[in-house]
Amino acid sequence: MTAAPTVVGYAPGAYDLFHVGHLTVLRQARRHCDVLVAGVVSDEVCELTKGVRPFVPLEERLEIVRSIDVVDAVHAETTADKLDAWHGVRFHRLFKGDDWRGTTKGIALEQRLAAYGVEVVYFPYTMHTSSTQLRSALTLAAAAPA
Repeated sequence: MTAAPTVVGYAPGAYDLFHVGHLTVLRQARRHCDVLVAGVVSDEVCELTKGVRPFVPLEERLEIVRSIDVVDAVHAETTADKLDAWHGVRFHRLFKGDDWRGTTKGIALEQRLAAYGVEVVYFPYTMHTSSTQLRSALTLAAAAPA
């Protein structure tokens, strides 16, 4: 009897100010693959793509995500191109928030990765907690008079 092929999943993100939304995505992703690799976006790529530098440096974010029990490995993303990540990891599924579904960038990602046999799987975006909200709260708190 032949064993089923191992499905490698890839969950990219900044994972800055780690919160329950991040944990939820990683747990959901784990249910859709045999091996889960979390792609942690570098400080420079985060600044380039999101316009903000993470509060927590890359090495610390890698260590935090590596410590999550559902994550088998981490990959530092040093470019914004998911094909570069694919060449380094060789994943079969890439997980994204459903805020990408049906968008120009989501469709382009699906088409580009399909040529390599990669399926893009979408999960509901966690609205109640986000790093953007946490960052705003920290910035306001830091600006408030003592």
